Amino acid sequence: MRAAEPVLWTNPARLDVPPAALAAGSEHISLADIEAARDRFTRFAPLLAQLFPELQASGGIIESALQRAPAMQQALRLEPALGALWLKADHSLPVAGSIKARGGIHEVLEFTERLAREHGLPGAGGSDRTDGASDYLRLAGPAAREIFGRYRVAVGSTGNLGLSIGVMASALGFRAEVHMSSDAKPWKQERLRRRGVRVVEHPGDYEQAVAAGRREAAADPFAYFVDDERSLSLLLGYSAAALHLRDQLAAAGVAVDADHPLFVYLPCGVGGAPAGIAFGLRQLFGAHVHCFFAEPVRSPCFLVQMLAGEGHPSVYDYGLDNRTEADGLAVPRASQLAAQVMTPLLSGVFTVTDATLFRHLAQLDASEGLHIEPSAAAGFSGPDMLCRSAAGRAYLEHHGLAGALPRATHLAWTTGGLLVPPEEYQGFLAKAARLAAA
Repeated sequence: MRAAEPVLWTNPARLDVPPAALAAGSEHISLADIEAARDRFTRFAPLLAQLFPELQASGGIIESALQRAPAMQQALRLEPALGALWLKADHSLPVAGSIKARGGIHEVLEFTERLAREHGLPGAGGSDRTDGASDYLRLAGPAAREIFGRYRVAVGSTGNLGLSIGVMASALGFRAEVHMSSDAKPWKQERLRRRGVRVVEHPGDYEQAVAAGRREAAADPFAYFVDDERSLSLLLGYSAAALHLRDQLAAAGVAVDADHPLFVYLPCGVGGAPAGIAFGLRQLFGAHVHCFFAEPVRSPCFLVQMLAGEGHPSVYDYGLDNRTEADGLAVPRASQLAAQVMTPLLSGVFTVTDATLFRHLAQLDASEGLHIEPSAAAGFSGPDMLCRSAAGRAYLEHHGLAGALPRATHLAWTTGGLLVPPEEYQGFLAKAARLAAA
């Protein structure tokens, strides 16, 4: 890890049978909390369909496709004897264009409900139930917008979380503000500004942008700060994806049991998004799902945290520079909340070079015609790491999985790409070609 070389670490603390309730900071979370997050999205669906035309066809539900990827499987040289490759296409999630649409939008909606109840607004007025779509639709009315306009919703981000928070908060009438680190892409900043979001640029990294935003919001009683490092609401918003995936797998005829293990590979930045999804999947599938996080070799903050166990170390402490083209994964220090939740649940963490990210991005384009960001390609190294590395083979043997591989499902979670401008995407392909020729 110190040498910035690809490595797979497997978690010795993983429990086959996860606890029904897990400690998350000062609270405990369970399947009921995952279902509550799902229900919140459902309550707001009519309003979301009204606010965002791209959601009208789905009735306001924000979800992505589950799809087989046989051509990409061939490109990765993943033999059928090792299982089947599938994609969870969060790179195409509407509204925000990335996995951050799940957690970020959920937290804004939860804050919106809380304010509506405090101010006695029609809709969300005192219970978790609504008498009809019209109740929540009234939260887009002038009375609600007058109240929401008094409040500032802020977040620190390298880009994608800022897009989800900024777009959703602005659409509901809040004053939206995104503190962005130096590695944030200019096109993401410009997209936010076009939505009326205030973008505050910081010369430092992600951690410094979050700290600056947190300090500024703390001084304003009408500011609400979405804290990616500490937010339980974000984590639970991501967890609701597990319920949708369960239904999609069943509809596709994909079993998940002792004879049909599910391996899930999730790109990881600060950790909230992959931790939320892994928490949800472990609650639903127990011992039969194996979740691995994927990080850049120079920004393996979650691996650093899991190895340390205690304290809150940074990748800088290990001589790494936190420089990567995977801007959403350029995080020096992991969420301690996410690490706490993952300690008994996570199967492992692997790291990947930027060159490999670009190679897999180009392979996905050529094989399946799908366009993703470099960070969203991180999971595609997972099957090879698991099935061919010494650490991966040891994990399979330890859990009695080697014989089940022909019936296994390998699920790469693609996390961003829909909103990438065409010229930016062509730049990705050009860089992949240069790296391949070098």
